[in-house]
Amino acid sequence: MKYVVLIHSNPQPWGHPTGDTVAEHQALPKAERDRLNSDFEKLLSELQANGELLGGEALGDPATSRLYRYSGRPVVTDGPYSESKEHLAGFFLIDVDTPERADAVAQTFAGPGETIELRPIHVF
Repeated sequence: MKYVVLIHSNPQPWGHPTGDTVAEHQALPKAERDRLNSDFEKLLSELQANGELLGGEALGDPATSRLYRYSGRPVVTDGPYSESKEHLAGFFLIDVDTPERADAVAQTFAGPGETIELRPIHVF
């Protein structure tokens, strides 16, 4: 079962890893930040070792994006997509055996000041 893990984060300031720039993460005690970072790195290593991690990328600052809409013809505008506190910061593509495993992965990805969206890949 393939899923995409979408990481939404506040774009001000924009940076990766997002925890390094998100105020809620930075407000935690150092020991807690270190634990969260360690748990995340452990999960990534596990996903890679199991062949469950298919890929992922950090995305650039949403202010640098361009939007392409169709209104009788293609119309191009500067991004980001919408006025929002959070924007898509990056994604990981995973292939796991069960929805429960996908939920466990997404829960580990969730960090202070971020929203994680877990979405199944549509099979045609």
